[in-house]
Amino acid sequence: MYSVLLIDDDMSLSRVLGYQLEQSGFDVVVVNSGKDGLEQFKEKSFDIVVTDIQMPDMSGIEVLGEIRKIDVNIVIILITAYGSVDNAIEACRLGADDYLTKPFGQEQLLFVIEKAMRLRELQSDNTKLRRELKGKHNFSNLVTNNSEMESVLEMAGQIADSETTTLILGESGTGKELIAKAVHYNSSRAKKPLITVNCPSIPDNLLESELFGHVRGSFTGAIRDRKGKFEMANGGTIFLDEIGDLRETVQAKLLRVLQEQEIERLGDSKTTKVNVRIIAATNKDLWQLSQTGKFREDLYYRLSVIPITIPPLRDRSGDVPILINHFLKKYSRSKNFKIDSEVFDILDHYSWPGNIRELENLVQRLVTLTKGELITSSDLPGHIRSSEANLNPLSLKIPADGLSLHEVEEKLIRETLQKANGNQSKAARLLKIPRHVLLYRLKKLGIVHQ
Repeated sequence: MYSVLLIDDDMSLSRVLGYQLEQSGFDVVVVNSGKDGLEQFKEKSFDIVVTDIQMPDMSGIEVLGEIRKIDVNIVIILITAYGSVDNAIEACRLGADDYLTKPFGQEQLLFVIEKAMRLRELQSDNTKLRRELKGKHNFSNLVTNNSEMESVLEMAGQIADSETTTLILGESGTGKELIAKAVHYNSSRAKKPLITVNCPSIPDNLLESELFGHVRGSFTGAIRDRKGKFEMANGGTIFLDEIGDLRETVQAKLLRVLQEQEIERLGDSKTTKVNVRIIAATNKDLWQLSQTGKFREDLYYRLSVIPITIPPLRDRSGDVPILINHFLKKYSRSKNFKIDSEVFDILDHYSWPGNIRELENLVQRLVTLTKGELITSSDLPGHIRSSEANLNPLSLKIPADGLSLHEVEEKLIRETLQKANGNQSKAARLLKIPRHVLLYRLKKLGIVHQ
């Protein structure tokens, strides 16, 4: 039940309005002066204030100003006589949610209150959503134990609240969009939209219209004016994913947006100013494309004011285990999964052509298909298990004067350990012997691998 503070010096009208609101399910307190209303508001919590503008001791405008100092979120409805609409409009500019012009009926009163409450709830939900998005896309949630990746996150954090155009480089699946979202939601533009455009997914003949909009009749099927992504992102950020696939005509228009901060809808002769931060990403070598004429060199320099290069997962030493645990927590809600150490060994040395996206998909698959709570190497897809078995890391060179069997064994084990980065479990698998046999041979041969 919503509580209403009704303030009006017309006692008969306030009594009728109070009764009507109570009959509609509201908890109502009625007072007959602005000062009394303000005192009531300070003593008791209300959801809605309905106040007349014209009162002898304290006007509704003054009440509005004092209440807004105490609570910026309270819904305030003003009542005005027919000749004072201008005052009510000015009051709305100062912070009132709506106004009613006398005379009005019960249905009109309830409609205005309910409309204002719905708007206030929507604003509250939007604020909550923005807060959740900022928390979700906080840089601290991007897990890593790799120094190179930590440097990437540090740089992204430094530029987040700047207006600088940013180019994010990296292979597919490395998390370029995650970085772009973290930059946006940790910037002063976080309250405005983040609009994502996946450039290759939009047909060439529609891309220009998608980005810049069009006017009615500009092409077959354009039955009405339509805003483009840049206008939708006004005040916020536009993320142009895989920008290396933009065709040359669109590249020229994008360059104009960067230079002039204005767009021109397809088929329109007028320009529209936009205030948009651009974050672009690509898995291609834009510099090389610019040198071969496949990407505008001037646009490349405009985009790459601050380039951020995300390393592939295979180069992020130590990140695979913590990412596995991160995704296990995300997807395994009903089971407490454990992972055999051999699985970590295999995955830590897998090449990950699909990067983090491939790793996340793998963990989701394991969580779904593993019957027990222990994930073993037999649960891994065949191509991952065979990727290690098919490796031939050994390049044993025997000198012309030969080696003794003892020397061959020692050299073979040392080379295998080196290729396995000191991982004894992996070295044992490559040598096709049990791990305890390898440990015995290491001890017998006196090999201590650092």
